[in-house]
Amino acid sequence: MVAVLRVVACGSVDDGKSTLIGRLLAATGGADDDRLDYARETRRGGSTVAAGEVDYSLLTDGLEAEHEQGITIDVAHLFMDLPSGRRVIVADAPGHEQYTRNMAVAASTADVAVLLVDATKGVREQTRRHLAICALMGVPSVIAAVNKLDAAGWDRPVFETLAAEVRSAADGFGMRADVIPASALGGDNVAEPSENLPWYDGPTLLEALTAWEPGPAPGEGYRLPVQYVIRADGFRGFAGTVFGGPVSPGDPVRAGGTTSRIERLLAPGGAGLDRAAPGTAVTVTLADDVDVRRGDLLAPPGDGPSPATAFSVTLIWTAGEPLRNGRSYLLRVGGRTVPAVVTAVRDRLDVVSGEKLAARTLDLNDIGTVELTTDSPVRLDAYRKSRHTGSLLLVDRVTKETVAAGMVRHALRRGRNVAPHAYTVDREARQRLKGQHARVVWLTGLPGAGKSTLANTLERRLHGRGLHTYVLDGENVRGGLNRDLGFTPQGRAENVRRVAEVARILVDAGLVVVVALVSPYRTDRAAARALFADGDFTEVWVDTPPEECARRDPRGLYAEAKAGRLPNLTGHGQPYEPPDHPDLVVDGTSPADEAADAVCALLGL
Repeated sequence: MVAVLRVVACGSVDDGKSTLIGRLLAATGGADDDRLDYARETRRGGSTVAAGEVDYSLLTDGLEAEHEQGITIDVAHLFMDLPSGRRVIVADAPGHEQYTRNMAVAASTADVAVLLVDATKGVREQTRRHLAICALMGVPSVIAAVNKLDAAGWDRPVFETLAAEVRSAADGFGMRADVIPASALGGDNVAEPSENLPWYDGPTLLEALTAWEPGPAPGEGYRLPVQYVIRADGFRGFAGTVFGGPVSPGDPVRAGGTTSRIERLLAPGGAGLDRAAPGTAVTVTLADDVDVRRGDLLAPPGDGPSPATAFSVTLIWTAGEPLRNGRSYLLRVGGRTVPAVVTAVRDRLDVVSGEKLAARTLDLNDIGTVELTTDSPVRLDAYRKSRHTGSLLLVDRVTKETVAAGMVRHALRRGRNVAPHAYTVDREARQRLKGQHARVVWLTGLPGAGKSTLANTLERRLHGRGLHTYVLDGENVRGGLNRDLGFTPQGRAENVRRVAEVARILVDAGLVVVVALVSPYRTDRAAARALFADGDFTEVWVDTPPEECARRDPRGLYAEAKAGRLPNLTGHGQPYEPPDHPDLVVDGTSPADEAADAVCALLGL
């Protein structure tokens, strides 16, 4: 028997999750007298609980806003002990669609999902979405409680119809669901059998949880993501939590591309261990001096995942702004953070039908399959093999907001077969030959701001001083390398990404590169900057008033946009996000020579 059972209570809004979990808390002694007295004496607006009776939902909804609105907003973690003695941690997940991200977090560690279905409203879209998330998060078991059956007159056909619908939906996601009739408000079939259900001879919800046992554990080897490298006098250890299988001193280990052996296992207090079971926090030392860093993964040789830079991933998109193809995000897994780019959106899951539909983007709460690449190799398991080392987060580079939770499907072959080759003649050698410091000057601003004019003036100035230069102009690049890209936010993100990669190659060649590109979004410009070392990237905002850009209109774009024939013009139909902290701001209405002088002064030329 597992020591702790993790349960996520989920379902659509107002299906009665909080009341049902409150009933279980009270029945198992998880609510003390003070809390019960509070729930007996307190009433919130719209409550139908009679005076003097316990409002069990108040035992779980802890936020003031939850009490006021009668809904669950944040995930409430509650503790109880089953009659068998097993400890239970219940995550009461919110039912509103806008809080889907909270529910996904709660499901990520659950052993059992208790899915609530309102007998008067049936299986709704959010019910199916939560079921889909449970399936994606690898929740092993689902117990569906058809709640509020008292409002349906304890009608057996109503229950059987809903039970069949729940089982069918679960089957579509590759899951098995046990269905139980209940009334959380009256306590029927929650902890005790109910006289109102003479036609039902199955277990109560409490009995079903008590009887639950995990299936056979997969025969996987241990995983130890390194959270911290401990250095002391003559000591170097690697701290983390063991997942998967157990680990013992003497076990072989693959770390940092090198094979070694576990020399010692130490508990948090420093005591030696003969064996560490999954879930144990340990510090390990290795028999050999191996370069291991925070974020690395220790695993048995031949069993752990191989380093890769491309993956197929299932994402739950949690940001209000849609996913943009080609945009760079930060990928966080364990203690490691690396830049990553979503290179393709393959499909979107229809949570009602269970079908996968063609898609080019993902919106808030969408679930879909994408392909992404990372700037450097990472070791990720398939999620079906390890929930701990096969999951990831995507984070916006500018706002630092978590925009998606991901489950790795598999590493792509191209991500394993590509390795950089080091050449003797490197960037430093090329710079010395040219007698210059290679760098990129990134000019951003509205269409018509004067970026190309400044780029031309600046390059002439640099060329006259004997520097080796090249200009990457947005119009010129779109005539060749990027001719396949449109002007949607996704197309613009990919345009910036490609130009930045070309600029990086040219900087490696020892050149001073001038980029003249609208590049309207801060996130895309931040991703471009991240490709370069400190001091190698200078962002210059060519600040020209929109009305002046429209007056100049060198290619007639503003006139086309005003006539409604050009919907995607930056500054007229699409936003331009000015840099928050540019290295230099130049006045686009001033002579280009003055702006070029300011850039040269900034570069120390």
